[in-house]
Amino acid sequence: MTQMKNTPILLIENINKSFPGVHALNNVSMEIQKGDVHAIVGENGAGKSTLIKIISGAYVKDNGSIIFDGEELGDLSPVDCIAMGISTVHQELRLVEQLPVFENILLGAPIENKSIIGKTVNWKETRNVALKLIESMDIDIDVDMTVSELNIAKKQIVEICKALSRKAKLVIMDEPSATLTEKELKILFNIIKKLKEDGITTIYISHRLEEIFEIADRVTVMRDGQHIITDDVSKMDRKKLISYMVGREIENIFPPRKVNKGKVLLEIKNLSIPGVLNDINFNLRESEILGIAGLVGSGRTELARAIFGVDKIDSGGVYLRGDTKPIRNIQDAINKKMALMPEDRKKQGIIPDLSVGMNISLVGINKVIEKSFINSKTEKKLSEEFIKTLRIQTPKWDQLIKYLSGGNQQKCVLAKWLFVESDLIIFDEPTRGIDVGAKQEIYRLLTELAKQGKGIIMISSELSEIMGISHRILVMHDGRITGEVDPEKTTQEEIMHLATI
Repeated sequence: MTQMKNTPILLIENINKSFPGVHALNNVSMEIQKGDVHAIVGENGAGKSTLIKIISGAYVKDNGSIIFDGEELGDLSPVDCIAMGISTVHQELRLVEQLPVFENILLGAPIENKSIIGKTVNWKETRNVALKLIESMDIDIDVDMTVSELNIAKKQIVEICKALSRKAKLVIMDEPSATLTEKELKILFNIIKKLKEDGITTIYISHRLEEIFEIADRVTVMRDGQHIITDDVSKMDRKKLISYMVGREIENIFPPRKVNKGKVLLEIKNLSIPGVLNDINFNLRESEILGIAGLVGSGRTELARAIFGVDKIDSGGVYLRGDTKPIRNIQDAINKKMALMPEDRKKQGIIPDLSVGMNISLVGINKVIEKSFINSKTEKKLSEEFIKTLRIQTPKWDQLIKYLSGGNQQKCVLAKWLFVESDLIIFDEPTRGIDVGAKQEIYRLLTELAKQGKGIIMISSELSEIMGISHRILVMHDGRITGEVDPEKTTQEEIMHLATI
């Protein structure tokens, strides 16, 4: 299909959307050209997700207009938008894990047999259509496998095929790379390039700016619910893009990492879990940030869970401050001032329907209990201290935490552990899904915690991040430590080599 230059498939004019206490979108206007890969970037809270939900029918706009493929959209439902050719691949995939791949691809729209009695599903033809879509992606996926058997990259490909089965003209991808390895990312980029060749438009949302320069034709920057600029990616550079996003120039995203390491805080001795972790040995000192690198599936998260007592260890042990008794379970770890910031903060780090204050005081609830009841005044006072110290952006201390941006939710999880005076904190992917401004703030907090004498273990898939913030890096592959490197003397190539041997 020949791409039509300078022809908008999507025209957004003066869109407004407000929620209680928040003006999420303020007179937003932009054009998306047919066949383009159009990136939308901005800090958390910039309005990206709200805009996407309006385009895809999940939210109703307050006013303004949206013209798609020459036709003005009214207040349509998600089903109406899909029927018109707008499909969204959400960051949190919407697949039925227990069903096979081919049923997921045509979920809600299977090929039907028409008979006198009524409509029935033509399973053979449904499978054939799904198989052709998978083959068109040049990826090896068995359409008869259940979705639960697939890794995250293949699940995303199934989600994309599902979008294309609806004859999508516009595919919206919301943080599609958040959980992908470099190899899987290349597969995703090849799919996006193929969509472009077929004349299908892609809106691509990501906090990873290097992806924008590799895959996108044009980029729109949003900030504080407003459209800031739209331009060709070829006319942008990283520094300029960041300055548009945050409203100021950011010179050094990583703070200085000079540190005076203290006593040994943590010792891991011969830690093993059959088929998961193999003879892990290392230590962590006070005031040290220890980075753990490795590909997805290398055992990084499993190591964090084992250290914190979530998963049962088969042999070896986790020892704190020279204690001869190892950590046995989560409560034991908490009692000994250890904390875990989980990879999935929404499911494991916060309780969405509780307030900011209640999430902060959750682990140390005894501090706010008086005569068997929560003392709201005490909870408010202590919570607000952390809100101020960690610069948590929330309109009030009792705001439901689910309404905060990802970066501010992450700060609340940290506040929860500082509330109980934890002095060893494991951060598993601390900046996943967080914008560049919030990332800089997280790096500042990590450095400050280390200066206070706390021990930090940081797991990250972003090599630039782990090299920029760590004092020492361990590399994992297949459940074992394959090397230790100095972040100031190593290269990304050396780390990747160790991550694959």
